[in-house]
Amino acid sequence: MSSNSANSWEIVIGLETHVQLSTVSKMFSNAPTAFGQAPNTQASKVDLALPGALPVVNRAAVERAIRLGLAIGADIAPVSVFARKNYFYPDLPKGYQISQFEIPVVQGGAIAFLHDGAMRQVQLTRAHLEEDAGKSIHGIAFEGREATGIDLNRAGTPLLEVVTEPVMRSAAEAADYARALHALVVWLGICDGNLQEGSFRCDANVSVRRYGTPLGTRCEIKNLNSFRFLERAIVYEAQRQIALIEDGGVVRQETRLFDPDRGETRTMRTKEDAHDYRYFPDPDLPPLVIPVTWVDAIRADLPELPGQMAVRFQRDYGLAAVDAAYLTQSRLHAAYFEACAQACGAPKLAANWIMGELAAALNRAGLELDACPIAAPVLGALIQRVVDGTLSGKTAREVFGVLWDGAQDVDAVIEQSGLRQINDGGAIGEAVAAVIAANPRNVEEYRAGKGKALNALVGQVMKATGGRANPQQVGAALRAALDA
Repeated sequence: MSSNSANSWEIVIGLETHVQLSTVSKMFSNAPTAFGQAPNTQASKVDLALPGALPVVNRAAVERAIRLGLAIGADIAPVSVFARKNYFYPDLPKGYQISQFEIPVVQGGAIAFLHDGAMRQVQLTRAHLEEDAGKSIHGIAFEGREATGIDLNRAGTPLLEVVTEPVMRSAAEAADYARALHALVVWLGICDGNLQEGSFRCDANVSVRRYGTPLGTRCEIKNLNSFRFLERAIVYEAQRQIALIEDGGVVRQETRLFDPDRGETRTMRTKEDAHDYRYFPDPDLPPLVIPVTWVDAIRADLPELPGQMAVRFQRDYGLAAVDAAYLTQSRLHAAYFEACAQACGAPKLAANWIMGELAAALNRAGLELDACPIAAPVLGALIQRVVDGTLSGKTAREVFGVLWDGAQDVDAVIEQSGLRQINDGGAIGEAVAAVIAANPRNVEEYRAGKGKALNALVGQVMKATGGRANPQQVGAALRAALDA
């Protein structure tokens, strides 16, 4: 497929994200939801739909759904309905899944996020409550041959499925949206966000079309539990569909899986439509009624949300919108920034260090902020020494390296390393005089009107002082000596 061909196609993406809710019991039973237990030790008679076992809605799961709905500006349905979604799968013990179809608990809303240096917003269709299925475990050794085992521990675990409109146009945009949703559900405390344990899984609906034409046939890529895999899967699938159409083929609506080892998607099953599931209201569950008083109580208990905090950071700390969005990507980032800014009294400089030097160091080490070896007050103390002139930017980065390796006392590192900035006018004057005497050509160029020559002389003075001279004083002293 040529680049010109690819440029004539538009990718259309919608995501369905399964958010496992942080309840201690399941959606319709009192069975526990703890991860990693021995297979089939946490499936109750309700989860298995044994005769006479009746489901009861988990109030804590509904409360978590309402929290997300309020956070994204959605409508909370005063009355919603649970339905039976009928299909056969080996790890679905009931032969149906209890979900919501016509009237979900959360309707509409939007997720705002940073993409390509600008704020973007994706509209949501809905977020509905449902129960998870069990898990098929392939490749088990059984009587000398490979077999598939069924673990029903996860069956009945409460999920909130968050569905977007098909408004995303690139894999990178979809990944950024998913990261923002992940950060929000963790921020709200409704999900632990553990991707490895399957607490946050995305299904990507991908189609392609020529610009300006109707929507194409979509394929759904199931169970992507990595932002990197999500992006790779969408890129591959879009390229596959374009190549297929250009070769005279037709895209079939189907469900596909992504193989991260081979970097490709493959057919799982033909994609069902809603009528194939034979939805009907679950006769064992009455309509879910959510009083306004309950919604108001949850709203009053919401924490400061990322968007609200970003606005406050812009107002109170003078940060740019993009910087404020970066620093409110998680509660941890926000708390680290505020502690650092408080310690140094220079919030803009603190933001620059966190997004620059600190972020680069974490990336090189493959660490998240929660494992950062430099505590926020320590970084703030380092920045304060730049503000008060004790350190230059260059020497501050040297001290940063020592702190990264485990030192905790900024002033002790400065003294032990001999990195204190030279602010003494006499010492700087001596260094300036020596550099002027040793660099007559640069002096002539400066006096001939070549401004860059001054930068060269400043560099020579900084080199002569081991980078410790105050660069502003050096520049002033050079200009005074050369213009005399």
